[in-house]
Amino acid sequence: MKRVAKTIAAALAVSAMGVASGVYAQEFPGSKPVSAVVPFAAGGPTDKLARELTRIMSKHLGATIVIENLGGAGGTIGAKKVLQAKNDGHTVLIHHIGMATAPALYRNLGFDPLKDFEMVGEIADVPMILVGNKQLPPNSFKDLVPYIKANASKLSMANAGLGSASHLCGLLFQSAIQTELTTVPYKGTAPALTDILGGQVNLICDQTTNIAGQLKAGALKPYAAMQARRVEAFKDIPTAGEQGMPGVEVKIWHAMYAPKGTPKPVIDKLSAALQKAVADPAFRAKMAELGAEAVPAQRATPDSLRTLLTAEINKWTPVIKKAGVYAD
Repeated sequence: MKRVAKTIAAALAVSAMGVASGVYAQEFPGSKPVSAVVPFAAGGPTDKLARELTRIMSKHLGATIVIENLGGAGGTIGAKKVLQAKNDGHTVLIHHIGMATAPALYRNLGFDPLKDFEMVGEIADVPMILVGNKQLPPNSFKDLVPYIKANASKLSMANAGLGSASHLCGLLFQSAIQTELTTVPYKGTAPALTDILGGQVNLICDQTTNIAGQLKAGALKPYAAMQARRVEAFKDIPTAGEQGMPGVEVKIWHAMYAPKGTPKPVIDKLSAALQKAVADPAFRAKMAELGAEAVPAQRATPDSLRTLLTAEINKWTPVIKKAGVYAD
C-alpha cells in the first residue's frame, strides 16, 4: 500500500507541475516564450525598466517573457530584428524615445516607425535632469544660462553617444538657449559620468535612472529638471520652467511594439497585460525607486502610443535637422 501511495503521490506531483507550467499555454497563443527585444546593452536604463516590466507582465499575460538584448546603431538593429520577426505575438520590442528620433538621425533608416510596427502601448517615462560638475561656478539654472553664453567656447557638454537620450536632451537645451557648446560623445553613460565627476567635461543632461546615485550622494551639481513638473524622486530640483525657461521639456518615454501584421486579438491581449503591469503596485514602486514614472493604464494602449509617437517624430525631426547631426 505504501508503494502504491507513493506512486499516486508522485503522479499527482507531476500532474500538478504540468498544470502549473501549462497555465501560460492556455492563456496566450502558443506555448513558446515571448521574446522581448531590448535594443540596448544589458544593465542600461532601458534594460532595467524592461526586466522589471516583463517580470510582472508575464503573470498578467499568462506567458513567459524573456529579454533579448540586441544593441547597436541607436537601437535600430534590435528594431529591425523585430520588424522581420514572425507576427504571432511571440516577439515584441521595448524601445525608448529613439523610435521617434531615428527617422531624422538615420537618413537611410530602412523602416517607418509609424507604418512598419503594431503599437502595443506606453510603459514609463524617465525624467531628464541637467547637471554639471561641482567645479562649475553657477549654482542655479538662471545663473547657468548667462554663464554659458559668456563662456561657450570654454565649456563642453557630454553625452552617451549619438542618438542617446543625453545627446537629444543636450541638443534641445542648446537650441533653447541658442548657444552651441563643445559636444563630447562617449560610448555610454558610465565613461561620460566619470569625466563629469573628474572635471574633464562640464555638463550632461541625462536620465534619472543613470544619475540618481550621484545626485543623492551630492557628487553632481543639479541645475534643472527638464520637464513641466518636478521629478517625484528629486523634488528639491526646480524645473527649467520655474527658473525662467518654460517649454524646455524632454522625457525619455518607453513603449512596446510588435511586428506589423500581428493579429488584433493578440495585440489586444498584449496591451491588456501591459495595462495591468503598469498599474501593478510592485512595478510602480520599482519605477519610482529608479526615478522613473510608470504611465497610467490608459496610456498603455495602441492609440495612445500612436499619438505620442507621431507627436514626438514631429517634435524632434526639426531639432535634429537644425543641428545637422546624423548617426549614419
